[in-house]
Amino acid sequence: MTVRTRYAPSPTGALHIGNVRSGLFAYLFARHNRGAFVLRIDDTDRERSTRESLDEILESLRWLGVDWDEGPPDPRYFQSNRFDRYREGARQLLREGKAYRCDCTAADLDGMRKQAEREHRKPGYDGRCRDKRTAAELANTELPDKRAGRDYTIRFRSPREGVTVVDDLIKGRAVFENRELDDLIIFRSDGVPTYNFATVLDDADFGMTHIVRGDDHLPNTPRQIQIFYALGLQPPAYAHLPMVMGPDGQKLSKRHGATSVFAYRDLGYFPEALLNYLVRLGWSHGDQEIFSRAEMIEFFDFAECGKSAGIFNAEKLLWLNFHYMKTLPIERLVGDVKPFIARRGWKIPGDDVWLAKMIATLRERAKTLVELVDFASFYLNDEIAIDPKAAAKFLKPEIGPALAAVAGELDALADSEFAETSIQAAFTRTLDRFGIKLGQLAQPVRVALTGGTVSPGIYEVIAVLGRERSVRRLRNAHELCASAQ
Repeated sequence: MTVRTRYAPSPTGALHIGNVRSGLFAYLFARHNRGAFVLRIDDTDRERSTRESLDEILESLRWLGVDWDEGPPDPRYFQSNRFDRYREGARQLLREGKAYRCDCTAADLDGMRKQAEREHRKPGYDGRCRDKRTAAELANTELPDKRAGRDYTIRFRSPREGVTVVDDLIKGRAVFENRELDDLIIFRSDGVPTYNFATVLDDADFGMTHIVRGDDHLPNTPRQIQIFYALGLQPPAYAHLPMVMGPDGQKLSKRHGATSVFAYRDLGYFPEALLNYLVRLGWSHGDQEIFSRAEMIEFFDFAECGKSAGIFNAEKLLWLNFHYMKTLPIERLVGDVKPFIARRGWKIPGDDVWLAKMIATLRERAKTLVELVDFASFYLNDEIAIDPKAAAKFLKPEIGPALAAVAGELDALADSEFAETSIQAAFTRTLDRFGIKLGQLAQPVRVALTGGTVSPGIYEVIAVLGRERSVRRLRNAHELCASAQ
């Protein structure tokens, strides 16, 4: 058997990280088994589905590197293009007496719900339309179309006896009493198929062997299995992942912070970090924490998936992103950081070689690309604002002559000599001349060059800033010291 898995998002909003985790696990299982990973777009909700959401879904997956073997832009993989197939399936069930027309109104259904509450029963459809029509009438039933006056629904005739068994690849065996499963609607009165019906035909037609999804779908699974059997089809295997919860134990939502893939991309996270975090949110392989994509594919198996809910930990994700900030090739960071610099409206005062040197001084400090650009402000702007408190503490009159002297030393260096070793030698000469220690000079220089009291090593900073900007800022600081008298 060739393994075939799918991911089927709806283009009704941004791609949620809890949802995309299901797609990631389906992708890894397919790749691990050298099978096919299919992307299907569940866009039957025509009112809420948008092109913008579709584009964001596709771009989010591309950014994550979750590539698909079959799917968009091929129109066959959009549910909105498969309505004829869904109608054909519904007609088959009607002809075979496995579905029926239901004329119940919203008021009827509300009455059933209230009656069940009074009798302390589980709410559900009571089947009153189940046997209202003969087999011949069912076979000739037209599908709903509210605009044509056919304001009714089509329900699946669920078996009343026995059980439906789900041998889940993660959660184990679950047994559902068929009498607890009411007759679900498979075609609404607006002529649109319901999720549980459309997804069965899609999964069958596209040859899905394994369905990987969140365990909030587990109650749907026995219903879908029954529809498979009613259509004469073999159900796939199922793997239901525990939900992703917020730190408060509630289902992950916007109140817990950023939840979409694009949100994390725009916050300066790396796709490797997000993938690494998501794969560990419900799966493990020994004590290993950091996985390359190749390792994820090599090691992934449902046997190592957890059965309890995963708790989203923003600090752990940030820690992972910091790891990749420190370990990704510097050439990669050069390309990644440019859009974040452009977003701030800043120009890069050098080529890629210069940018790489700048990043090298900051990558051990910044946890995200946004933070890296924030830290790099003094590198990327000709004019800087000096923190008043730092100026008051370090740019005092007595240090002014030393600042002017070190500025002169740096200005005297030739371009070919302007490197950390010669910069250090210039500092040494200044320290000897004034009889002071490095600590007495380095912090005032840092404030002069960066505007604050925290930065990479002072020799590194000067080497990246360059002679002209370093000298100008030091001389400006000297003037500040003089004015402070």
